[in-house]
Amino acid sequence: QVQVVESGGGLVQAGGSLRLSCTASGLTFDNHAVGWFRQAPGKEREGVSSLDRNGRPIYTGSVKGRFTISRDNANDTLYLRMNSLKPDDAGTYYCAARSSVTCPLFESFYTYWGQGTQVTVSS
Repeated sequence: QVQVVESGGGLVQAGGSLRLSCTASGLTFDNHAVGWFRQAPGKEREGVSSLDRNGRPIYTGSVKGRFTISRDNANDTLYLRMNSLKPDDAGTYYCAARSSVTCPLFESFYTYWGQGTQVTVSS
C-alpha cells in the first residue's frame, strides 16, 4: 500500500521562504512522475510544479523564478523550495505521484496523493 506524506508547511511572513518535503512508502520517486499541488480555501486545487522521471521540471506561471522542485533520489524525498512567498501562495500543499515518464500539471493525472501540509503567508 502506497502512503505519501508531506511536511514542512507553516506560517511565514510575505517575502519569506519555506521548504516542503514529501516522502512515500510503497513507491520510489525516481521512477515516478511527481508533482506539487495546492488548494486555497474556496478555490480549486491547482498544479504548482511537477518533475518528470528524467528530472525535468514544470512550473505554473505564478511561481516561476520563486519555487524550485527537486528530488533527492538517495533519500527518496521530493522537495519544493518556496522563496519570496506571497499571501496568494497560501493553502494546503499536496504531493502527488504516478508511475509515468511525463509529468503534466493537472491533478487527474496523478495516482497517489498525500494528505497535505498547510502553508500560511501573512502580509
